[in-house]
Amino acid sequence: MTRKSRRLWLIIACIACLGAAAALMLRAFSSDIVFFVTPSQVETKPPPADRTVRLGGMVVAGSVKREKHGETPVARFDVTDGQAAVTVRYEGILPDLFREGQSVVAVGSMQKDGFVASEVLAKHDETYMPKEVAEALKKSGKWDPRFGPPPSAASWNSMTVQDAKKDLSGKNSAASNPAQTPASAPAPAAN
Repeated sequence: MTRKSRRLWLIIACIACLGAAAALMLRAFSSDIVFFVTPSQVETKPPPADRTVRLGGMVVAGSVKREKHGETPVARFDVTDGQAAVTVRYEGILPDLFREGQSVVAVGSMQKDGFVASEVLAKHDETYMPKEVAEALKKSGKWDPRFGPPPSAASWNSMTVQDAKKDLSGKNSAASNPAQTPASAPAPAAN
């Protein structure tokens, strides 16, 4: 074997080792990646059951139901982005800052009976809203940054489970209720 061919084989072996190391690192990190989804995205394209995702939105007022299975507290509640609602099931103690009408992020996976959360994250103070939730509100048309800051969480207390279900069925869309859109504000009177 000549010196040139040995050098070529050494370069090929190094490239193969680097490629294998990069592939192993990417595979290890891919299991740690958790994507953010909104209820609308879950409705249109549900994530696979084996995929962990972060579901963000507002807790629908009147949707929280608490029960106990043995010693473990179980909570069920609906999360909405203003266009769709997803039922979340969580086993464990909810955070102290968890409230109806407040923003929430649930980490878990989509199952046959709804979203099963392994962790629930609540807001930090009355003005905090996760960036992803604010983006989802903008996208859904519930908030337009040109008209001021995001709606306060208290303004979502008026949305009930029935309202969310009407939104899901399309009976209460923005087209049938123009008062919900920021563009429908009355024009100033001409003098």
